[in-house]
Amino acid sequence: MQLAAITMRQVAVLFFMIAAGFACTRLGVVKKQAKEGFSDLLVGLVVPCMVINSYLTPFDPQTLRNLIMAYGLSAVLLAAGGVISFLFTLRADPANRPILRFACTYSNAAYMGFPLISVLFGSEGLLYASAFVTVFNILLWTQGVLMLQGARLNLRQTVRTIVTTPVLLAVAAGLILYLSQAPVPELIRTPLEMISNMNTPLSMFITGMMIAESDLKKLFSRRGLASAILIRLAAIPAVCFILYRLLGVSGMAAQVVLLLEACPCAAITSVFAIRFGCDQELAAGAVVGSTLFSIITLPLCALLLSGA
Repeated sequence: MQLAAITMRQVAVLFFMIAAGFACTRLGVVKKQAKEGFSDLLVGLVVPCMVINSYLTPFDPQTLRNLIMAYGLSAVLLAAGGVISFLFTLRADPANRPILRFACTYSNAAYMGFPLISVLFGSEGLLYASAFVTVFNILLWTQGVLMLQGARLNLRQTVRTIVTTPVLLAVAAGLILYLSQAPVPELIRTPLEMISNMNTPLSMFITGMMIAESDLKKLFSRRGLASAILIRLAAIPAVCFILYRLLGVSGMAAQVVLLLEACPCAAITSVFAIRFGCDQELAAGAVVGSTLFSIITLPLCALLLSGA
């Protein structure tokens, strides 16, 4: 119950940050074009710094075991989400089926998940979150791209994209620092931590900008949108929770992975819709709609976890 209460309070805080981004965009305080720049800053610098900073902790064998478990659980839950998305969209319009499956399969772990995990579980939680993001990105740039592209992957280009993703490079650097326990000067640790602290307000501000640019009435009228939101926010977390009960897993690492999988549709859904010629309005509606309703579903998910 305590986890649910903290989650509810924190989601409310995140909502006000989203509202700030929304208001600043609608009032013209920040130009709409700034969203791309902010997003590049977040993905290219802030999140990697946050990931590396989370690994700058004393080595502990139990934490390492939990980290390995987080990798395994991430693979299991992401695979389960993919299967659920596939089954629940079998009757969807064939033209929209790929983007709907993508939206349902991949959660917004970086924008919505990391800020929440940071506040709820601190640096140790972010350690386990980095495991989820590692598996997430590998699947996103392989299975996810194949789902939308509908053709064979360019293996060389895909591998290059994966190994040069900033957050995965940060995970590799963080693992080296954590396992070797190499000393990091305070002159480097301090700016790392200060930049890391930008993650929550910046990611929520970007989300607010995204909502401000959307015609909510038009977006929410799209056929198939409600089903996609229900699959992403209800069906997938419910099945993952049942899997947890069947597997008998618990603890911080398990809670972190499930909360990340319970996040709304990935923000990159809209980007990929443009890149692969899918329905852009449907993609944007899935991202915006699921983000709004996650304000309700994430605390409910935390309530289930706290009672498990």
